Amino acid sequence: MKRKILFITGSINQTSQMHQIARQLVDYDCWFSQFFTDLGWVNKLIKHTTLLDGTILAGQFKKRSEEYLKKHNLQIDYQAKKNDYDLVVYCSDLHIPRRMRQTKTVWVQEGMIDKYTLASRIVQALKLPPILSGNTSLNGSSNVCDIYFAASEGYKKYFSKLGTDAEKIIVTGMPNYDNIHQYLDNDFPYRNYVMVATSDMRETFRWENRPAFIKEAVKIAAGRRLLFKLHPNEKFERAEAEIRRFAPADTLIYQNGNTNHMIANCSELITQYSTVVYVGMVLGKKVHSYFDKEQLEELEPLQNDGMSATYIADICRNYIEYNQVPASLPLLATSEMASRKAFKKLKAARHAHSA
Repeated sequence: MKRKILFITGSINQTSQMHQIARQLVDYDCWFSQFFTDLGWVNKLIKHTTLLDGTILAGQFKKRSEEYLKKHNLQIDYQAKKNDYDLVVYCSDLHIPRRMRQTKTVWVQEGMIDKYTLASRIVQALKLPPILSGNTSLNGSSNVCDIYFAASEGYKKYFSKLGTDAEKIIVTGMPNYDNIHQYLDNDFPYRNYVMVATSDMRETFRWENRPAFIKEAVKIAAGRRLLFKLHPNEKFERAEAEIRRFAPADTLIYQNGNTNHMIANCSELITQYSTVVYVGMVLGKKVHSYFDKEQLEELEPLQNDGMSATYIADICRNYIEYNQVPASLPLLATSEMASRKAFKKLKAARHAHSA
């Protein structure tokens, strides 16, 4: 019988990344589940209220993720009730049910980590569950999983500083953000606009002065046409009405569409707390962000021609089959990962280990 792997999904970005990794593991029985908890009171909130609909536990995140899984004919085992697993691949370690910790676990970075706040500091100081920070600032920092896959050397240092053992963290690059130059080849009809990529702060219980942000974007544009790409979790009607009120009449507004293609065609990029700022940076755009520019440069995801999912899958295979990470795998934490030569070395090391 094939060994079983469970992939934990969340947003569409997280879900598509897990799918990419699973495609490299066809020799295993792969299943998928939306991010979940075994806490009874939380599950009652999910079932009977809309309080958690702005999180990956419920609402449109769960709906869109499961629609994606069904569209691609992927096996769903919500809350891991159908099978026992040999490995669980997490997109978030903010909460991992205790019964799942009896299985081998790995964590895959899926995007930018929120700013470390006072709430984050209090949660860590009191050793409270990381999910109580109210954002993703502690994602990747719980030290619960056996292996952590990071987007860059900068993020490896960041997660280590916040509590995850450095020897657990392997820099592989990040699926969906490891081959950014490919987005230059697109058929998006507009060019040379100032693009604004918003965040879902209000939908995730964080304060935002959206009118002030729109006015600042208009100021930066300085007469150039604006294009707003709204976060998929935002309340579209409210966001659109605000933009129409405070931005020029010819402003373009998109709820859906390929964000990366839009960024590739823009002349300047304005973001808040969004991973897409890295797309603009890699493509040489002038960018604006609520994060410090120097910090972003340190954290910028590794570009490796789209090989991150393959690297991650190969390490997962080693971990399942050999019960340990081969001693050669720290090689992955160097810039050498940007070349296919590094992957060939990894496969040679795996075969030598099996022999």
